[in-house]
Amino acid sequence: MPKITKRLIDATEAAHKDTFLWDEDLAGYGLKVTPAGRKVFVLQYRIGRRSRRMTLGTYGALTADQARSHAQAALRQIARGDDPMTERDVKRAEKATGELLDQFLNDHADIKLKGRSSAEYRRLVETLVPSKLRREPITEVGRAHVAQLHNGLAKTPYQANRLLAVLRKFFNWCEKNGFRPDHTNPALHVEPFKERKRERFLSPAEIAHLAEVLSEVEREAKQSPFVIAAIRLLILTGARLNEILTLKWEWIDFDNLCVRLPDSKTGAKTIYLSPPAMQVLAGLPRYDDNPHVICGQKKGACLVNLQKPWEAIRERAGLENVRIHDLRHSFASIAVASGMSLPMIGKLLGHSQPQTTARYAHLADDPMKLAADQIGRQIDIMPALRVVSNGTSS
Repeated sequence: MPKITKRLIDATEAAHKDTFLWDEDLAGYGLKVTPAGRKVFVLQYRIGRRSRRMTLGTYGALTADQARSHAQAALRQIARGDDPMTERDVKRAEKATGELLDQFLNDHADIKLKGRSSAEYRRLVETLVPSKLRREPITEVGRAHVAQLHNGLAKTPYQANRLLAVLRKFFNWCEKNGFRPDHTNPALHVEPFKERKRERFLSPAEIAHLAEVLSEVEREAKQSPFVIAAIRLLILTGARLNEILTLKWEWIDFDNLCVRLPDSKTGAKTIYLSPPAMQVLAGLPRYDDNPHVICGQKKGACLVNLQKPWEAIRERAGLENVRIHDLRHSFASIAVASGMSLPMIGKLLGHSQPQTTARYAHLADDPMKLAADQIGRQIDIMPALRVVSNGTSS
């Protein structure tokens, strides 16, 4: 048996069936030549009574000396009683990260999260996780992979941080389901980007001015009355946009002055209605063929797009940097200024986590100290916000 060298490999020609050359110095180390001329380094060895043949790599991708080094390393494992092919078999059986991400979205996000949250998880994963990372075996993904992905999204820090949060949950899910060892979450210590706070709180004067503009737009009939009502209800209740747009008459408890939502972002929820909010509802028409409070253009449907009319209204009010969601923040800021406790505010807003409400703690020193049920009245003392009826303020 000759020693396997480059010269010997190059001189060996293919036959009509697989042929083998075995090295004279390293037992079990050899070269297989296929009928197609492909030359592959192999290692033949025994584990107990079992004979195994391990592929080390192809000639060209490996040199004869590199293949010899791989064979020697494998033989050292065998001498310790380990089977080098067992580890390789496990690696081959591992699921790819992309496959598990898809499973995470289907089995966790789609089932346990609300529709919009689930859709956002899917959007972040499908648009921002590169194919290269998706192909990585799940146990091979390390902190460097996650940090590189996160840093590559530096121009969109908010999106980068949201993706990082999703990946943290994903790798926790992997550990829980046995796809990774415990306490190996590679996203855990990746530092998120600093974000500029997006909360904007309207002052009482700004709310009063916005109310005047709403009344003007209503008198001029430049927007649907349902658009005007939706914005007024957002101001007066602190509810989420989707909660107001999808609101149905059957959920309103007129006797107890509240809305009982069967479901929301945080589950079943009660929205409390102040007298001004009740006045808004009283001024809206009800249609037999539409169960929604805020009706859209399609028969039986709710309003689905408030963004465009809101942009026109806020531009007219000179509030170009105010988002619809900031009306919810403004409701909370008035609650804090009125002396309410954070747990009470969290209950009003339907927060499931105390830390979500804690963002308003810095507003607690505001001098206005009114009772909880005066939030609506405090807004209502601004006459322009009162609902216009027959062209005059009520």
